[in-house]
Amino acid sequence: MSPLSSSKRTLPPHFQSLVAQSFTNYKRSSTKFAVCVLYTLTAASATVTLMGCQTTTGLSSQSNLSMTGIDFSIADTQQNQTQGKMFNNKLDKNAERYQRLFDQTKSPNPEVQAKARLLSAIRQHLASEHVSVSQANYHSTPYIKADSIDAGSSSFFRTLLELYLYNSATDEDINEYENLAEADEAAVEEDIDGYNDIEDNDQVYSGDSAFEAVAAAVAARTAEEERHYDEYGYDQNGYDEEGYDQNGYDEYGYDSEGYDEYGHDKYGYDTEGYDENGYNEYGNQRDDSPYESDAGGLLSNLSRVKSKDWLRNYEDMQASKTAKGIQDENAVRAYPGLMTNLINMFIRTPEQVQAMNAYHYQYLTLNSVSHYKPKQKQLQSVYSYDYVAPTIHSSIQLPLALDFNKGAATIDPSALMPILALANPEHTPLPEQMTTHTVNFGLPEAVTSIAQIPPSVIYDAVVNAVQNSMAELEPEYFSAVDIRDDEFAKEVGADRAVKVYFGSRQSGEMIGKIFKNISRSLQKHIDQNPQNYPDDHVLKAAIAKMELYNKGYQSADVGGLLQLIEAVSPISFNHINYYYLDGSDHLLAKQQRTNIGSDFFGSQNTVLNQTRYDNASFNKHPLATLLAQSFGAEAPVAIDGNAWLAAQRQQKERLEKARYARYDYVEATEAGVTEESVDYADDDATDTAEDTLF
Repeated sequence: MSPLSSSKRTLPPHFQSLVAQSFTNYKRSSTKFAVCVLYTLTAASATVTLMGCQTTTGLSSQSNLSMTGIDFSIADTQQNQTQGKMFNNKLDKNAERYQRLFDQTKSPNPEVQAKARLLSAIRQHLASEHVSVSQANYHSTPYIKADSIDAGSSSFFRTLLELYLYNSATDEDINEYENLAEADEAAVEEDIDGYNDIEDNDQVYSGDSAFEAVAAAVAARTAEEERHYDEYGYDQNGYDEEGYDQNGYDEYGYDSEGYDEYGHDKYGYDTEGYDENGYNEYGNQRDDSPYESDAGGLLSNLSRVKSKDWLRNYEDMQASKTAKGIQDENAVRAYPGLMTNLINMFIRTPEQVQAMNAYHYQYLTLNSVSHYKPKQKQLQSVYSYDYVAPTIHSSIQLPLALDFNKGAATIDPSALMPILALANPEHTPLPEQMTTHTVNFGLPEAVTSIAQIPPSVIYDAVVNAVQNSMAELEPEYFSAVDIRDDEFAKEVGADRAVKVYFGSRQSGEMIGKIFKNISRSLQKHIDQNPQNYPDDHVLKAAIAKMELYNKGYQSADVGGLLQLIEAVSPISFNHINYYYLDGSDHLLAKQQRTNIGSDFFGSQNTVLNQTRYDNASFNKHPLATLLAQSFGAEAPVAIDGNAWLAAQRQQKERLEKARYARYDYVEATEAGVTEESVDYADDDATDTAEDTLF
C-alpha cells in the first residue's frame, strides 16, 4: 500500500524530530515547567498542522506522466509533439496563475479593492470644498471581561509593581526588626555598664537577660585580672589588652571593624554588604558583579525585586495576600506609601467605571462643525464641549479658523478668558472692551525670516504626505465590511464601507512614512528654489540632516518601537476607522473608534466619533450659525493679536526701564550726590513711569 493510499495519519518528519527532541530535553532538563511548556507547544503545533490534512485514497487520473511531461521512452514523433504542446500549454497556464496570485493589479483581492476605493475617495474628498458635522461620545469598560480567560490575572507590569511594593514593605519590616534588636542590645549593654555601680547604688536586677549579662561581666572582669602581659603588651595567648594579636585580629580572626583577612564579616558580607557571589542580604545583585543573575535580562535589573528567586517572591506575595484576604484587583491599594497614593488616583474599579458612565459620560458630548476650502487652503471650525444632565446644562464653544496661505490662526478667546485672566489679569480685556470677539494671530516675522518656507508649502507637504503614506500601507490593513445591519450607514445612505485598523504597529509605520514624505517634499522645494536657500542656510542644513537620518531606518521600525513601548508601558491603544462611501465611491461619512486603557488602570476608555459630510446635517446644526458669525463674509474684522502681543511686550520693557531708573536713584542717593542731581534722577523716573501708564 502506497503512502498516499494509506488511511493512517502520521506527523511530518520535522514534527517527529521535534517530539523526539522533547523527550531528550525531558531527560536533560531539571525544570519541569519548561518541559510542560514544550509539550504544550508541540501538541498545539501538531494540532494546527493536522487541521489542514486529509486522507487521499488514490492518485488522480490526470497525474500520469503524459499530462505532466514528455515520455521519451516512446519513439513516436507525433505523440511526442502532442505531449510537448500539452506540456507547454500547462506551463503557460501555471505561469498565468502564478502571476494572478501575486499581481493584484489585474485581479485584485477584496483588500486591494477596498484600499483602492478608499484612496480614490480620500483624494477626491481633500480636493473638493465640503462641510462636516462631528459628534464624539465617551464610554468606559473594565479592561478584562468577567468571562475572559484572563479574568483574575494581572498584567506583567502590574505584577512587577506589586513585587516592588511587596519587597519594599518587607524591607521596612526587616529594618524595624533590626532597630528593635539594636534597642534590646543597647539595653543589655546599659545593664552591663551598670554592674560597676552595683555595690554603691544597691541596684536590683530582675529577669534572665539581666542576670546573664551581669554574670558575663563578672567572668570577663575575673579573666582580665588573671591576664599577664609581656614587655610588648601581649598576654600569654598573644593578645593585647583590647583582645587583638600583633596582626590586628581577635581570637575569632576579625579586626577591630569586624572583618576577616578577606574583608568579610562573620555573616560573609563585605564592607558594602555583598557576599562573595555579589548578592546582599536581600538577594539583590551588585551592579558590577561578574556573576549573572539566574533570572537574567530585564528581571535581574528591576529595582527592589530579587532577581535570583523572584518566582519564589511571587509565591510568597500571593500567599501573603491570601492570608490577609486581599483581592488581586485591590492588591496595589493595600501597600502604604506615597507611590501607592499616586497609583490609587488612576486605578478604577468596575464599580467606579460603571458610575463614570452613569453620571458623566452618558451626558457628555463633543460636537464640531467645519468648513474646508482647499483652494484657499482654509479650515474654519467651531468646537463645543456640551454636558447636558438632569441637574445641569453647560456648553463651551471655541471657534477656530486656520489660513495656511497667510500662516495665520483666528480664534474666539471668550471660552479661554477665565484661564487667561488667572494667568495674566493685567492684560486680559473685559468683554465690553473687545471690538470683536475674534483675534487673529500670524506667524511672527522672526520665524518666517528664518524658515523662509511659505506655510502653503508646508500645508501641501502634509496633505500629500498623508495620502502617499496611506497608499503605501499594506492592503491587509483595509477590509470591506458588511453594512446591512449598520445603523449609521443607513442614516448617511452609504452603499459600502471600508474598515482601516490602526494599532501601535500601523500607527507607528504611518507616522514614519508621513515624516519621511514631509522631509522629502521640503527638500524638493529647497532644490527647486536654490536662490532662497544658500549653502550656509540653517533650514537647508537641517532638512539635509533629516534626509540623512531617514536613510538609517525604515517606517516599519517606528511601528516596532511603538509596539515595544506598548508592551513595557501600562497602556495600550488602537484606532478603528470606518469610511462610508456611496455607489460612486464618494466619501459620505466616517466613524472612528479609539480605545485607550490597560489592566493597570483597570479600565478601557472608548471614544466614538461620527462625522458626516453632507450639507443637510451642516445647515440644521446649531453651531453652524456661530461659525457664520465668527468667520462668515459678514463677520467683523478680527483683532490683530500680534499687535496686542507687541503692546504687552513694549509695556513690559517700559516697566523694566522704570525699575532700573529707580535702582539708579537709590544708588545715587547712597553715593551722597547733590540734591539737584537727585531731583533730575527723580524726574527721569517719574517721566518713565508716566510713559508706562499713559
